[in-house]
Amino acid sequence: MSPPQDLSRRQLLRRLALGASFTPFALMSLRQAFAAQPLLAVTAPEAKAVNYVEDAKSAKGAAAGDTCANCALYQGANGSLQGPCQLFKDKDVKAAGWCSSWAGQM
Repeated sequence: MSPPQDLSRRQLLRRLALGASFTPFALMSLRQAFAAQPLLAVTAPEAKAVNYVEDAKSAKGAAAGDTCANCALYQGANGSLQGPCQLFKDKDVKAAGWCSSWAGQM
């Protein structure tokens, strides 16, 4: 192992300036990652078009066990109560929900 190198003041200031220039991009990425999207309303036209319901147990045509959480279009994290769906831009759906566009995961 080589001994640690001492930084000159100029090198230190350059590295600080470089790091500070990336800070806004990092903060924007964090804000987008943790920002919750509004929940899709069952009364919304796009929800009605695919017969979306917030509880799959009350859905007509849903097979037992089919929910948004195990749909290929659902993009929420495992175990989450709600998350984004590829069908509904900028809207979250309930993980326990279901719609007629349900597709099994591969």
